[in-house]
Amino acid sequence: MSDQHGALMDRIYRGQRHIYDATRKYYLFGRDRLIAGLAVPEGGSVLEVGCGTGRNLALIGRRWKGARLAGLDISAEMLVSARAKLGARAVLALGDATGFDPVALFGRARFDRIVFSYTLSMIPDWQAALAQAAPLLAVGGSIHLVDFGMMAGLPGPVRRALRAWLALFHVAPRADLVPVLQGLAARQGLRLTRRDGLGGYYIAATLTRA
Repeated sequence: MSDQHGALMDRIYRGQRHIYDATRKYYLFGRDRLIAGLAVPEGGSVLEVGCGTGRNLALIGRRWKGARLAGLDISAEMLVSARAKLGARAVLALGDATGFDPVALFGRARFDRIVFSYTLSMIPDWQAALAQAAPLLAVGGSIHLVDFGMMAGLPGPVRRALRAWLALFHVAPRADLVPVLQGLAARQGLRLTRRDGLGGYYIAATLTRA
């Protein structure tokens, strides 16, 4: 499944990666607020799962000076853009979010911050991706995510049109995201905080290890 999904993502983004950052800023809301709230400790480590073009990691590096940056993506095409953007500022690796060896790929077993920015809605086994990430948190570490919500506060025709448009890019808002996060928090001993934005257009959540 990971090879098939990686090939699909490469087909989608082979051309789109060149315009991705310029176009996604108009509808991937909440990303910059997530970055501003990361509160990366001095010299802390940040892993972005589904780092795409490296846009978020570049901003994290500028906002949180001295942060040690790492990025994982299943699309080799996206990593071409990310490497061009980040150079030596981040360790980037090709891999499947549902199963990867952080020591082999990044030289470390734990991270202070793990970021999922509009990636869970594109990962087929997104629950496994969250389950993979949680044990990688350092003491005091946190997972920060933002993704499409169920848009319950939007008018029906607008909601249906948005979902149909997202489906063209193999994006599916996760109806059971909140209960899955609640269950993960209970199993892993994490504290969950969450909020909805723009009438449920997006959801932002944080899972923190004490």
